[in-house]
Amino acid sequence: MDEAKILETIEALDRGQLRVAEKKAPGEWVTHAWVKEAILGYFKMMKMQPMHAGDLQFFDKIPLKKWTAETGVRVVPPAVARRGCFIEPGAILMPSYVNIGAYVATGTMVDTWATVGSCAQIGANVHLSGGVGIGGVLEPIQASPVILEDHVFVGSRCIVVEGVFLEEGAVLGAGVTLTSSTKIIDVSGASEKVYTGRVPRNSVVVPGTYVKDFPAGKYGVTCALIIGTRKESTDKKTSLTQALRDYNVSV
Repeated sequence: MDEAKILETIEALDRGQLRVAEKKAPGEWVTHAWVKEAILGYFKMMKMQPMHAGDLQFFDKIPLKKWTAETGVRVVPPAVARRGCFIEPGAILMPSYVNIGAYVATGTMVDTWATVGSCAQIGANVHLSGGVGIGGVLEPIQASPVILEDHVFVGSRCIVVEGVFLEEGAVLGAGVTLTSSTKIIDVSGASEKVYTGRVPRNSVVVPGTYVKDFPAGKYGVTCALIIGTRKESTDKKTSLTQALRDYNVSV
């Protein structure tokens, strides 16, 4: 990809005219590998240089986004977002970090010291609580990024990486870790149902363990447990509060 096309792509990402991944149908997202290729090309073509934010000095190759009243985003110092990500009007960035290629939709709160990794797609009215780590997925270029659909709640210090997909309305209690291989076990029914890489719509999830046999003996291995579902409601904030109370979920 030539430099002109790379710069055109980054500009479109920065303006929200283009996304790394797009929803095509319920539960179905398509990743644009050529957009990720452009981001990788942008890293290669840009040169390291000093950058300043008031008295703070940095040394990097990717410039930061500029904020004005017209962007409609509340940005609390020292929140940082790199050029090539897009934050919709109505979103709030507490002191946090959003990397290139990411998309954060309206009404979403990226809380203190939360990070949104490269190419992650965060839906509308999502809450990323303090210290949440949403992983970046740039390579391989065909790999899906981390995707959180609308009305997802992610509790304090959760980690969501390696292209994990949280469907609309999912609730993660504090400290849940999800990788592409983490077992997500639905224990809310008479028999368990196991998922990997995806949390179903409106699921309420807490940290858990399961016992696994090793040559040295039996040991507990980290997993995530679906303990119930969030009720369908037009008032998502009310249904979230009730879900947290119903299942005694730590946030």
